[in-house]
Amino acid sequence: MKREALLDPVDRVSEILFGLIMAVTIVGSASIASSTENPGRAATIAALGCNVAWGLVDAVMYLLRTATERTHLRRIGYQVIQADNEHARRIIEKILPDYVRAIVGEEEIEGMRKRVHDLSSEGRRRALEPRDYLEAFGIFLLVVIATFPVVLPFLILSSTPLAMRVSRVIAISMLFVLGFALGRHAGYRSPLYTGFAMAALGVALIAMVIALGG
Repeated sequence: MKREALLDPVDRVSEILFGLIMAVTIVGSASIASSTENPGRAATIAALGCNVAWGLVDAVMYLLRTATERTHLRRIGYQVIQADNEHARRIIEKILPDYVRAIVGEEEIEGMRKRVHDLSSEGRRRALEPRDYLEAFGIFLLVVIATFPVVLPFLILSSTPLAMRVSRVIAISMLFVLGFALGRHAGYRSPLYTGFAMAALGVALIAMVIALGG
């Protein structure tokens, strides 16, 4: 039996991308501002600390968003159950996204209404399930893990300028891979374009850091 992934591809790529950009920005800023003898080490500590903190924030916000959305849907479900059939169908149709509303008919909406009634008999679902906590932990790990490729050169190279250059090359390469993955998931005919676009974003970001003195 195939296991369902904790996060969909877009969520996974987005969290890695977020952690990567944060790491690149913090490494550049910390290396500029540091007055220690080893600015590379200071940048490494700053980047890890920042992404650990922000990974926690992102995970907590994910749980908060999930609980809020689930509670909102539960309230709508209660309204559907309490309303007569015609009003219930209008409630369901109103909350559907435009692209879904354009392809469903009365039979599908009626099926949704019946399904809401069936779900109500299965018992009250908690606002947060164990899987939600696992997904939040996965988000935290992705943000933190994305830091390591960027800071690794500072841990293994003695020259801070060289480590900075290697770190930037790694960051741009990772951005290309992430953009390629997003393009392939979206079904673009040539995901290389999204890869290069994401890499260009990294180049622009690094150019900004250099312009500030990094």
